[in-house]
Amino acid sequence: MIKLLVKTFVKNYEKTDDKKVRESYSVLGGVLGGICNIFLFAVKLFIGMAMKSIAIMSDAFNNLSDMGSCCVAVIGAKMSNRKPDREHPYGHGRLEYISSLIVSFLIMLVGFELFKSSFDKILHPEEIVFSLPMTIILTLSLLVKLWMYFAYSYIGKAINSTVMKATARDSINDVISTSAVIVATVVGYFLPFSIDGYIGVIVAVYIMYGGFNLTKETIDLLLGTPPSEELIKSISDEVMKAEEICGIHDLIVHDYGPGRTFASVHAEVPENSDIVHVHEVIDDIERVVSEKLGISLVIHMDPVADKDEFVLGLKKLVLDTATGIDESCAIHDFRITNGDKNINAIFDIVIRDKFDEDERRKVVDELKKRVAEEDPRLNLVVTIDEVYS
Repeated sequence: MIKLLVKTFVKNYEKTDDKKVRESYSVLGGVLGGICNIFLFAVKLFIGMAMKSIAIMSDAFNNLSDMGSCCVAVIGAKMSNRKPDREHPYGHGRLEYISSLIVSFLIMLVGFELFKSSFDKILHPEEIVFSLPMTIILTLSLLVKLWMYFAYSYIGKAINSTVMKATARDSINDVISTSAVIVATVVGYFLPFSIDGYIGVIVAVYIMYGGFNLTKETIDLLLGTPPSEELIKSISDEVMKAEEICGIHDLIVHDYGPGRTFASVHAEVPENSDIVHVHEVIDDIERVVSEKLGISLVIHMDPVADKDEFVLGLKKLVLDTATGIDESCAIHDFRITNGDKNINAIFDIVIRDKFDEDERRKVVDELKKRVAEEDPRLNLVVTIDEVYS
């Protein structure tokens, strides 16, 4: 059904890289969620009041907060699609991540309020008025939330939206919490004491835990996470297709929200290359990456000695020694200044398994020591490079 709705209400629905299409997907998800949640709120509130169940009424207000989350999703989609301006030259795409953060806060707030009311119900228990027809209606409401979960998941995957994925996760949390409420209602009818409040506390803790995890994931996106292996491979493959490129390093990716990705990379070219020709090749690569991957890529050209056997031999010696100390080591921008008694080997080193500065420095010191034992003429001039991808 969700596919039919997408085809009906989203123009050019297959072009998910288009900003307007992404916005239409998000608005559709938000409107559907708003309608479903206000319906579930009304149904559950009526049943909760009729059966005098704090757990059911808390579950109803949980759905009301979900409606607020849907409004946040729609507003976030609209605002994140605004064009770049002087104050925000990279666009407003990260507003989508901020929307996800707001959704996660709402989830935790609802969980906390549910925890308080459930704890109060433990201290002051009330007898639940069991009704089989209302319990059946409550059970059928799970189907609505399950459908919403699959709908949000479909939209979130289609446009890679953190907000939709967060809302999908919230929907499956609602399925679990409502199921727990139903079980408590049925089981509690046959027990001599009320378990309504205890089940409410368990559900509340589960909701707050889910909100906390979502908050952490969203904050990671805002702080900046390394690009995925798939993205690294896609960019690397496109750059390395050119015969003029010998190798790449220092790939850095900046994420300013879905569809707003900027990247830079250093491309190694033979030192005797025709600069004008290589520049044209690099321009073509940047254009292709933009068209295929939707990434604004800037390529820096690094000349390397790819034919000098002496330099290549020294580079192999240094690299083999470095990986013998730590397998994650890689070197680039290798060049030498050759003298009668001393050879300066100048290069950058990347140590992917070491993020502590002291640990990386120890690796470099050990590298210098071992290389000097192999060839006393070699003096290493090393720059420790940061790891961004």
